[in-house]
Amino acid sequence: MLQARGSGSSPTARLALAELCESYWLPLYAFVRRHTRDIHEAQDLTQAFFSQLLSKKYLNDVQPDRGLFRSFLLAAIKHFLSNQRDREKALKRGGGVIIQSLDWQRGEERVSGQLCHDITAERLFEREWALALLDRVLERLKAEQSSPRKQAAFEVLSGCLAIDRAQIDYSAAAETLQQSEEAVRVAAHRLRKRYRHLLRDEIAHTTATPDDVEAELRSLFEALR
Repeated sequence: MLQARGSGSSPTARLALAELCESYWLPLYAFVRRHTRDIHEAQDLTQAFFSQLLSKKYLNDVQPDRGLFRSFLLAAIKHFLSNQRDREKALKRGGGVIIQSLDWQRGEERVSGQLCHDITAERLFEREWALALLDRVLERLKAEQSSPRKQAAFEVLSGCLAIDRAQIDYSAAAETLQQSEEAVRVAAHRLRKRYRHLLRDEIAHTTATPDDVEAELRSLFEALR
């Protein structure tokens, strides 16, 4: 994430920001959406925020030894919204730049159902951040499955990686994968182990110390309760 710092015109910074947008735009959209009933306004504000994040070089303020990237983004979006005196011009302020083609429909479907509950914008941000992080980890793990055999096993066994994971019917999985039940158990164990490693690695990219990783893990599970 910190690769997005520095010159906004550099290819590395723009590529890093595009990746950031793709991975973590939904928590920010959820936060903005909690503050406005106008869907299109929320979309424009979120897009404008990311545009300013790059053009104003806000990421230069991110220091590896100053805590969580998540906390920085939350503070940044709060500051951005407080400065919006005329929200109807939000997109114009953002320069009309489409940094990333965001799936607004998917975002609205995921967020809108939570707006009827008594949930603060901060709490909604934390929950969506946790879900976005877990989605990113799962995609990384999926991409590592290089052979058709491993890909097939991942599709069958990936349900065991969820926070509220279901129990695996190893007998049925073995039949589906045409492997022994013991082989399937070993494969599931390896997937879980690799998933935990990638989860810690992903969190480490947004924190300063190993202690921060542990604290962020606890916050992640708390947000998903």
